[in-house]
Amino acid sequence: MKTIAFIDASNLFYGGEKSLGWKIDYQKLFNYLKEKYGVKKALYFGGVEIYDFNFDYLKNETVPIEDLEKHLVARIKERGEKLNDAELLLISRHLQRVRFYLKLQKFGYEMHLKPVKIYEQEDGTTRRKANCDVEMCFYLMKEESNFEQAIVLSGDGDFLPVLKYLRNNGKEIIILARGPRAAREIRQFAGSKFRDFIRLESVIRFEEK
Repeated sequence: MKTIAFIDASNLFYGGEKSLGWKIDYQKLFNYLKEKYGVKKALYFGGVEIYDFNFDYLKNETVPIEDLEKHLVARIKERGEKLNDAELLLISRHLQRVRFYLKLQKFGYEMHLKPVKIYEQEDGTTRRKANCDVEMCFYLMKEESNFEQAIVLSGDGDFLPVLKYLRNNGKEIIILARGPRAAREIRQFAGSKFRDFIRLESVIRFEEK
């Protein structure tokens, strides 16, 4: 059975890892998806801070992660002395996230990264947002002819309409998410095809070396 995995990075982290109490080893996860379900391709959807990186939304479908790494390294070298400790720590953390994405790419994940946008709220505070739900729904539809089975790593209820459509068109849908953090409608939709990450600890847990 031709199978593709679709990974909602935000939901996987906030609805998964944070509630699990342990970190996911993404290389182990990719190997598990290949061995258990015969996944040929795993699409990973997430956000990334770009710090004035020249990203063209019309020409690019994803942030070129190698170029972004070079941009952030150069930014730290050029402005490092002018940044306060908090600013330097923040950009260094974002650089670590970029390098984490580069590792995922080497593991075999197909990366679909969206720039984080900053919005000013009415109370004067700012909010960062990089919701990738639309992009993931688009690729679920775009890849429809290329799979018979989809492994969806998200418990977000917003995906229900497209998942119902795909199943009505004969596609097998398996949901892999954290049970207590998954939307009730998603659990009801998946039924026996719902898999809780908690049961995979011995297989995909990240072990410190």
